Amino acid sequence: MDAEAVSVVVAGLGVSGAAAARALARRGERVTVLEAVDGERQRAAAADLEALGVKVRFGEPALPEGVSLVVTSPGWRPAHPLLVAAEKAGAEVIGEVELAWRLRGEHAAPWLALTGTNGKTTAVRMLASILSAAGHRALAVGNVGVPIVEAVDGPYDVLAVELSSFQLHWSSSLAPLAGAVLNVAPDHIDWHGSMEEYAAAKARVFTAAGTVVFNADDAWSSRLAEPYASRVGFTLAVPRPGQLGIVEDLLVDRAFVADPASSAEELASLEDVRPFAPHNVSNALAAAALARAHGVPPEAVRRGLREFTPDPHRIAHVATVGDVDYVDDSKATNPHAAAASLAAYPSIVWIAGGQLKGADVNDLVRQAAPRLRGAVLLGADRELIRRALARHAANVPVVDVPGQDTGVMDRVVAEAARLASPGDTVLLAPAGASLDMYAGYGARGEAFAAAVHRLAAP
Repeated sequence: MDAEAVSVVVAGLGVSGAAAARALARRGERVTVLEAVDGERQRAAAADLEALGVKVRFGEPALPEGVSLVVTSPGWRPAHPLLVAAEKAGAEVIGEVELAWRLRGEHAAPWLALTGTNGKTTAVRMLASILSAAGHRALAVGNVGVPIVEAVDGPYDVLAVELSSFQLHWSSSLAPLAGAVLNVAPDHIDWHGSMEEYAAAKARVFTAAGTVVFNADDAWSSRLAEPYASRVGFTLAVPRPGQLGIVEDLLVDRAFVADPASSAEELASLEDVRPFAPHNVSNALAAAALARAHGVPPEAVRRGLREFTPDPHRIAHVATVGDVDYVDDSKATNPHAAAASLAAYPSIVWIAGGQLKGADVNDLVRQAAPRLRGAVLLGADRELIRRALARHAANVPVVDVPGQDTGVMDRVVAEAARLASPGDTVLLAPAGASLDMYAGYGARGEAFAAAVHRLAAP
C-alpha cells in the first residue's frame, strides 16, 4: 500500500475498526475514523487513537473528500449510505481481514482459515491447540476475538483464522494455505439478501486457498468445493480416498497420506474429542484436515485435541440433579446449531426460545421430535416454536414461561426439572439469539447454570 497516496477512512470504532486504525496509523497512513455512537467506551478508544494521530469524528457518518480507501466494520451492510457513497466516489471498500492480508510482511505466517454457520470458534480453537501441540507458535484470530491485523506481524509460525460471512464479504484477495467451510445453513439472510449470497460469501475462503477443506456431509459445503481440484473432504462416515473420517471409534486420514487409495493414518479416537457430540467430532475433523494441510503429524492431532479446552456455553455439562443431566448450549443461537445439539442426546427436555431472526424452526422440531420428552419455552419468539411443536410433536408436553424479569430462568429450570425423568437431559439449546432478554448468549448460559445450581442446592 502506498502510504503517501492513500487517505483512509475507518468505518466504526469497534474492536476491528480500532485495530485497523492503529495498524494504519503506525504505517504512516492519514486515517479518519467515523463513529455514530458517542459513548464513554467510544470516547476512550478515540483518545487512544488520537494519540497516534488518527482523527475521530462522531455523529452520523458522512464520507470526507479525498478518500481512496474505506475499511469498514464487518457488521455494516453494503447498502449503508457511507459505503454506497464511497463506491460512487471511486473509493475501494474492504474489511479489516482484507487489510490484514494486504499488510502482511514478506515472511508473514501462513493462514489456515475456516468459516461456517456453526462451530467456527470451537474448530479454530481446536486447530490452534493442534498446531501448538506440533510445536508451532500459533494463534487463533479473526472472528474469534483477536483482530487479525494485530497478529500479522507477530511472532507466529501460523495463524488459525476464523472468518464470518460479513468478514469474507469485504475480502477479495485472501489466499490461505488451506481454507475450510464447516457447514452452511440459513443465517444472516437479512444482511446478505439471499441464501445464495450468504453461501457465496462463505465460499470466498476457498477462492485462492492452497487446499480446499469441505464437509462431505453438508450439501452446501460440498457444492461450494466442487470447482476446486485440490479439495479434501471430512465426514462422520468411513472416509473415501481424499477424505478424513471415522472408522469404528477412530478419526482417520485418507487424504494426507502417501497412498490415499490403499492406506490411512490414525489421528485420534472419539474419546479425545471434548465435549463429545457428533457435530463436535465434525469440528475436530475439520481442524485436523487444516492442520494436516500444514504438515502436522498425526500424534500432534491427538495431543492437541486432548489438550483443547472448550469455550463456555457450548454443550457444557452444568450438573446432574436427580439423575437428570443439565447441559448449557446457549451458543446454539440458530436452528442449525440447535439441531446439532439436540442430535447429541437421546431423551431431552428442551429449553428453547429467544430471537429467531426470521428463521424457520419446523424442520428442527420435526427432526428432534422423537427425542423430546418435554419443552420449556421463553423469550420473544417462543410462540413460533410452540406452534412448530404443536404441528410436529403434538404429544410432547410444552410449558410457556412468559416475562423478561430476572427470575424467568429459575422458573424455566424448575419447569424443566418437573418434566424430566431419570436418564433425561435438560438441554438449553435455544435456537434463537439472546438479546431480547440478556446481554448475550453468555449471560443467558450463566443464568441457566446459576438456576441449575440453585435447584441442586439443599
